[in-house]
Parts: sequence; C-alpha cells; structure tokens
Amino acid sequence: MEQNRNERQREGMARFGIRNERAFGIAIPALRQAAKPWRGRHDVALALWNTGWHEARVLAGMIADPLRLTPEQMDDWTAAFDSWNVCDQCCGNLFWRVPFVREAVGRYAADGREYVRRTGFVLMAALAVHDRTVTAGEAAEWLRLIVRYAGDGRNFVRKAVNWALRQIGKRSMAFREMALETAQALAASEEKTARWIGRDAVRELTSEKTLALLRRPSPRLTGCGRLGHRRPFA
Repeated sequence: MEQNRNERQREGMARFGIRNERAFGIAIPALRQAAKPWRGRHDVALALWNTGWHEARVLAGMIADPLRLTPEQMDDWTAAFDSWNVCDQCCGNLFWRVPFVREAVGRYAADGREYVRRTGFVLMAALAVHDRTVTAGEAAEWLRLIVRYAGDGRNFVRKAVNWALRQIGKRSMAFREMALETAQALAASEEKTARWIGRDAVRELTSEKTLALLRRPSPRLTGCGRLGHRRPFA
C-alpha cells in the first residue's frame, strides 16, 4: 500500500467526506484486485483491520470469512467506523453475508452513534439487493425503523435511511407498494429531514426507470459492492 500511495487521490478523499489522515489514496478497484488471492484468509483480514489504515480496513472487509466473523468482531469493527465508505464496503462485501446479520440490523439502527446507525440502514439496503430470502414481514419491520429514525439529520445517517427505503422499494412490486406508502407519508412530514427522505424516495420509486426494472419477469439483483444505488454520500 505504501508503494502505491497516491497523494492526489488521498487529498481528494476529503471532498467526499472521507477521513484521510491514515489513508494511502488507493482506489477501490485496485483493492478488489489485491484482495482476490487472499479471500477467506480471516487471519489476514483481522491483521489488516488492526493496522487502523483506511485502505487496510476496506481490504479486510473484502477478504474476511463471513462464517468465521464473530458477533463481537462485527460489533468492534462497526464501533470503529469513522468513514462512510469503510462502513459501506464492509456491509456490502462482508456483513450482509454473516449468519447473525438479521439480529444486528435493528440493534445498529437503534444505536445513537452516527456510523453505527448508518451501518444498520446500509445493511437493510444490502440485504434488500442481495438476499433473496428477505420476507415482506422483515421489510415491514425495516420500514418501521426508517420511519422512526427518518428525523435524524446527520448527513451520513439520513442518506443511509433514504438509501434503505429506495432499495427496499426496488426489490419487487409488492415491496415497492410498502416502501412507496412509507415514502409518501414521510414526504408529507413537517420534519425537514424526513420530508427530504420521503420526497427523494417517491421520485425514484415512481420513475419510469424503476417501474421498467420491476416489470421484468425476473429482476436481476445488482452486484456486490455497489448495491445498485445512486451515490448517496455527497
């Protein structure tokens, strides 16, 4: 990583709200390439995480074994998040795959810490995109959490809440009906943050692009890492 340090990219990270004090400025595609021969090496993932370097922690989430990650390790990593993209990369590459993720979603969403709460809602988005076993009952519970925390005006929370709402609604026509009802209720809220979340979600869930996607006979779940989203971070 030191040999591939990119000062220009490291400085640019700050423009996207990414802390760069302990960063090398290495792009995500390069990290994905570097991760390939190490996937499943949980010991290496833990060692990388413990260095505290930004890219090392992103890489740790790419190579860790979801069947060997313990609830305590997941909680420790989540508590240490200090950047939206480390949070999102760990959720999109690792956390949604762990067998105990369902229990963590609501607990993280209810946590008052900014990046822990963000983790809960990013996991909703990741599961809505990737996990075909998500039930309507689970989605309904997530929508209730979205309503409960839609007033959290912190930037990286509100955008994660919005992201979760949109991704739940884009899973299927049935899920869209539930999510759109929630979005419309939020759009009518007197609370500024909730109103923004709702209006933005209504706009996407009623767009022709979204409707065309959902009308396909077998909608394809989008790929890991990107989670099929518009950039929610700026």
